[in-house]
Amino acid sequence: MSGAGRGLLVVGDVVTDVVARHTEPLAADTDTAARIAVLPGGAGANVACWAARQGAPGGVRLLARAGADSAAWHRTALAAAGVEAVLRVDQEQPTAVVIALVDAAAERTLVTDSGAAFRLGPADWDDALLDGVGHVHLSGYLFFCDPGRELAAVVGGAARARGLPVSVDPASAGFLRGLGVPRFLSLVSGTDLLLPNAAEAALLSGADEPAAAAAELSRRGGTVVVTLGAGGALAAYGGRVTARTTAVAATAVDSTGAGDAFTGGLLAARLAGAGLADALAAGCRAGAAAVAVVGGRPELP
Repeated sequence: MSGAGRGLLVVGDVVTDVVARHTEPLAADTDTAARIAVLPGGAGANVACWAARQGAPGGVRLLARAGADSAAWHRTALAAAGVEAVLRVDQEQPTAVVIALVDAAAERTLVTDSGAAFRLGPADWDDALLDGVGHVHLSGYLFFCDPGRELAAVVGGAARARGLPVSVDPASAGFLRGLGVPRFLSLVSGTDLLLPNAAEAALLSGADEPAAAAAELSRRGGTVVVTLGAGGALAAYGGRVTARTTAVAATAVDSTGAGDAFTGGLLAARLAGAGLADALAAGCRAGAAAVAVVGGRPELP
């Protein structure tokens, strides 16, 4: 990683994505025709790849855990995307797998086996991972298992000791319900930047309207950015909305990873010195690029 104090560290998940795009409704007890691709993915890894594609100054480093079954494949894919991959290899559990069922409207339903991803923990941490870093991003999936929660606390403490800002993407409304909203909000207390989508923001705040949800969440401290899909994105700080941006037009084929792309684009822009409004726009551009490709990563040159 180059550029002292300007790099991005992402701590999160590497996943093998099985993306099945079907144009007809799923049919019980018979076949449903689909175009199926097996691709590297994972919320944390996707954020890292999009940040690298958007030119994050100082480079991008990813800490994640993969099974021995496919760690080499994932490491190669991350390197090709320009990410410095620090992959801890799990000899007992396979790499996490997500089956993404993508319908004709490009909306997806996810079926998840967390595998090795939920075994990433404090033993995988090294303070040297913060060398050259200017921002730390934690995938929300860390907060849905005991080792991940312990690691998030360790990383957050180490980042704050160096004066580094920390962001969190809540990741999954379904997992948030399982964990419990009060517990999640307690775990991310002190986060500099929270990045929910509209559904997650509503769940976390109790307010259905995105602007009200963002404003309410921001009263807890830090900046809150809510992604709105085709509606763009907005940001709030100190209990009020401070920036908005519209979406970028795109022909959607697969919405998998669009939120990860937004996060990667926004963080790369912020590290490059962009103001919040310009960073929101950069995130929306990356999100538009993401929905135009199959899978959660940018296409390789």
